Amino acid sequence: MSCCIAELRNKEVICKSNGSRLGNVDDVEIDIANGKLVAIIIYGKSRMMGFWGKCEDLVIPWCDIDVIGEDTILVNCTCPKPCPPPPPQRGRWM
Repeated sequence: MSCCIAELRNKEVICKSNGSRLGNVDDVEIDIANGKLVAIIIYGKSRMMGFWGKCEDLVIPWCDIDVIGEDTILVNCTCPKPCPPPPPQRGRWM
């Protein structure tokens, strides 16, 4: 069975240890010297519509990928820490 990189982008990534949804594949890392896929990358989610930045990107090494199914990818990795809350607001807006 083969899979195109474009098809990977539509797949949902699930952590096998607790069943949490990590997101969809946004990018891949390729070793151009060997022509091998090294990792899949899930971009960090933006906080508060991007005003407070975004969480760190999640890079999952190829060796941590357990199963690539038709719709999902199951991974054996430690789940990322949730984003820290935005800084407290001072004063009022307006």
